[in-house]
Amino acid sequence: MVLVRPTLKRVPARVPTRKSPGAIVLADNECPYGLLPAVVERIAASSATTSRYPDRCAFELLAALATHLRVPVDRIAVGAGSSELCSQLVHTVVGPGDEVVFGWQSFEAYPILTLVAGGSPVRVPLLRQGLDLDAMARAVTRRTRLVFLCNPNNPTGTALDARALTTFADRVPSDVLIVVDEAYREYAAATAVPDALTLLGERPNVVVLRTFSKAYALAGLRVGYCVGSAEVIAGVRKTQVPFSVGALAQEAAVAALGERAEVARRIGLTLLERERVMSALHDLGYTVPSSHANFLWLPLREESSAFAEFCMRHGIAVRSFDGEGVRVTVGLAAENSAFLSLATRWRRERPTTAS
Repeated sequence: MVLVRPTLKRVPARVPTRKSPGAIVLADNECPYGLLPAVVERIAASSATTSRYPDRCAFELLAALATHLRVPVDRIAVGAGSSELCSQLVHTVVGPGDEVVFGWQSFEAYPILTLVAGGSPVRVPLLRQGLDLDAMARAVTRRTRLVFLCNPNNPTGTALDARALTTFADRVPSDVLIVVDEAYREYAAATAVPDALTLLGERPNVVVLRTFSKAYALAGLRVGYCVGSAEVIAGVRKTQVPFSVGALAQEAAVAALGERAEVARRIGLTLLERERVMSALHDLGYTVPSSHANFLWLPLREESSAFAEFCMRHGIAVRSFDGEGVRVTVGLAAENSAFLSLATRWRRERPTTAS
């Protein structure tokens, strides 16, 4: 007797793993500066009520986001981080056999969530480490229901400018949903990564996706949001797992929205470190695309796994994409310096490494 859907055989298994105690973790694109002060206070004041269910409708958070974004509440949906929102969006428009188009390599969840929903993932190879919008537009067929644009792109850090986004949106049929995933936009200059909500937000087939997991330092609390047409957002809300955004996550997100100055200060620190690490890697002979996010991409190709294993043996966790490259999160200054020391050793011990 077969109980599990055959299509799930194509989904990678999720095997529990334990992080090495004491390791420097530069693999997950987290904010290294801890919870924002206002978030700490809000959580402390709210912790006594966590024995109760959270507000299923996240009323206070939606109201705060509506004020922050200057859009009506009925155009906003929340979820347990951008990963759940990607799943909600896929389940809103994708049925069995429908296609979802995205660049590859991009956010790892895109093909997994598509397969779980019964859809068919369509991977479009990157061009010079960035999304190839011409090829992605050509990949759209009558079966396409959704296109993911990760901007800046994870894991390469490359970006699409306003002209590229607008031209692409003009080419995509109006019955195909375009999801602009802006999980990392806070780390990018406005001239490099436009605000897609301002640029494309009034188009009925565009949804803009954002998260509190990165610049707002709420990765462990799981809360994100998306903005789109009222019709699409109504569907997205229906596909959310009930109570998936916990009470503390809702409280923390509201508090985080009020910490603009501190968020900006921390972003500034990350950007300074990003440029320092990138410059040092260039000096060592590594090829590193200019990053518009809080991580750097080393296209080490067949050496990727060996480099990541070398780092892990010496106490630093980085993210390897086998056969393609290694993504390194920008951490604290001391953590980044420790990584650069290992990168120097690797280059010295393996001078012929392709990069």
